Amino acid sequence: QIQLVESGGGSVQPGGSLRLSCAASGRTFSNYALAWFRQAPGKERDLVAAISSGGGSTHYVYSTKGRFTITRDNAKSAVFLQMNSLKPEDTAVYYCAARYAPGTWYPTRGDEYRSWGQGTQVTVSS
Repeated sequence: QIQLVESGGGSVQPGGSLRLSCAASGRTFSNYALAWFRQAPGKERDLVAAISSGGGSTHYVYSTKGRFTITRDNAKSAVFLQMNSLKPEDTAVYYCAARYAPGTWYPTRGDEYRSWGQGTQVTVSS
């Protein structure tokens, strides 16, 4: 089982930026597809972005395209989410998730991921 720990959350004004990090340990990181999900109060946990094990394929939900960027550093066993032009509706707890998936495929549903971090709070408010 791979262990995941998120960091980088916080409070920011609308239009601001944050960079989330997720550090992994316990398994060969480069064999895992990774994703960021978020859950707002009273809502379901939704996919934000996903990246394949090698980093060559990425996926974004429509609401984050052009504003968020998912990247990974396999040498450091870490995945990142750069969030720009933040909006109040981006307020949520953000979770890092991993699934053993060597190659170019990445899951897009939460139930396809086997490992989860504890989450980090992002609050966008003036």
